Amino acid sequence: MNEPPLPTHGLRVRPNLFDLVGLVILMGFAVALATVGRHMLVPLSPATAQAIHLDPSWLPGYALRTTFRMFAALLASVVFTFTYAVWAAKSRRAGQILVPVLDILQSVPILGFLTFTVVFFLGLFPGRMMGAELAAIFTIFTSQAWNMAFSMYQSLRTVPADLEEAARGFGLTAWQRFWRLEVPFAIPSLVWNAMISMSGGWFMVVYSETITVGNTDIALPGIGSYVGTAIAHRDLLAILYAIVTMLAVILAYDQLLFRPLVAWSARFSIEDTQGEAAPDPWMLALLRRTSLLRRASDALGRALTFIGWLRIGRAPSDVTPSHMSGRMLDIAWWACLGGCTLVLGEKVLTYAAGHFTASQVFQVMGLGGLTLLRVLVTLLVASLIWVPVGIWLGLDARRARRAQFVAQFMAAFPANLFFPLFVLFIVRFHLNSNIWLTPLMLLGTQWYILFNIVAGASSYPTDLLEAARNFQVRGTLWWMRVMLPGIVPFFITGAITASGGAWNAAIATEMASWGSTTLRAQGLGAYIAQATIDGATDRVGLGMVVMSLFVLLFNRAVWRPLANYAARHFTFN
Repeated sequence: MNEPPLPTHGLRVRPNLFDLVGLVILMGFAVALATVGRHMLVPLSPATAQAIHLDPSWLPGYALRTTFRMFAALLASVVFTFTYAVWAAKSRRAGQILVPVLDILQSVPILGFLTFTVVFFLGLFPGRMMGAELAAIFTIFTSQAWNMAFSMYQSLRTVPADLEEAARGFGLTAWQRFWRLEVPFAIPSLVWNAMISMSGGWFMVVYSETITVGNTDIALPGIGSYVGTAIAHRDLLAILYAIVTMLAVILAYDQLLFRPLVAWSARFSIEDTQGEAAPDPWMLALLRRTSLLRRASDALGRALTFIGWLRIGRAPSDVTPSHMSGRMLDIAWWACLGGCTLVLGEKVLTYAAGHFTASQVFQVMGLGGLTLLRVLVTLLVASLIWVPVGIWLGLDARRARRAQFVAQFMAAFPANLFFPLFVLFIVRFHLNSNIWLTPLMLLGTQWYILFNIVAGASSYPTDLLEAARNFQVRGTLWWMRVMLPGIVPFFITGAITASGGAWNAAIATEMASWGSTTLRAQGLGAYIAQATIDGATDRVGLGMVVMSLFVLLFNRAVWRPLANYAARHFTFN
């Protein structure tokens, strides 16, 4: 393909005022990155490990450090998504292990493993701040990566069959099909899930920036450690300062990054007719009005396009699969999995028989059933509220962009700041904590459903909506035959991640405290939390194993069949 030559004369090749503004923004990013990097290389001394000041003048620096950690974790999550999720989607045998492992990773509370991960990273860089920083970044990574990986996995499995057939007809290799078809198809959902992942990272900021190993306490400078210190001192004014700072940070990265990304991702919609276009965000408009920066971005785009068109691998017509060899590999694969499962099961049963009675195990399983009931109620309530709202927002690009920042801030607002209000409310009116602590689980999980529904509705083909409008399809028929079937894959992705988030949040929401008052709800999360307080690692292990079994069995019995059914029946072909 021949490209028209770029002009080499006139004002278009000279930097203009918009180039100057863009360069100032880029230089600001570079200076901020260098400043944060310099602080990460300092020695880890008691002074640097404990010095958290509640004076609000320190908050800009703390906000810069926290923002860097969150974007470092987001970058690691993108790398994880384009490796782990792609491998799980492309390899049937690998997916049989990787997907259940991902189910467990997103559901089992990472707070139970922080001690081990912190010791590991501190050991990599002994006596340096870098080890503590990597431990904090990894903790935030665990709250971002699973959601994005599930989004990518679901998108790769629901590429429309007619587009797959067109790719085969053009003889695209696996490399070309991935970068020219599958990744563009996954981008709209991935961008929206990256936003909810950033918001979910704020929940872990308090835990990630306050590190305790044995008798050593490390408070990394950041908004999370600032909030933790303010809570310890019961300084409500400092908490308000932190919330305002967090609002400013979310506004900044929403305007500078996510709004341009959402506008850019709209070009990958699969619809044949275009709906009403929303105006470009100011940051994207600024880039398009520059001269040098736009030329540089165009050159980068052409380079990436060239890489995407490289004929790496073989075209589908070149592959001649052998059914006999595939069957033999399946037999060997399942034999290996069965052997590993038997060995691990025997080890677990031997340990459990020496430490627990049958009644204790059944009691913990009963508590798991109670937590499962709370998870299901949470998903039902969140779906009834946010599916209609998400569709209403997603069908209008202007509404979606206006609500984008509000949704990001509400999703990012640390749910544990609501715990005191719920505790006081339950104590004041003598309510049942088994029921009224459940809404705390909703606060941290409902946004996964909302963002995925908005992504699904915003990518719904406009020509189908126009056809339904021409045929005067309205009311219940419109919902049941037009809209809901089109967003089923997105809803299932959101429900799976919301379910995992609810299990993960159970350890924090089934036991809430304020001052000397502690409320407990019967459930597996409260059991693990109490065992952690008591230092009973055997009971913590039992709770984790039972939670993993519940998650695996429910996902295999409910979510995976639903996801497979949606991939077969609810894709746009």
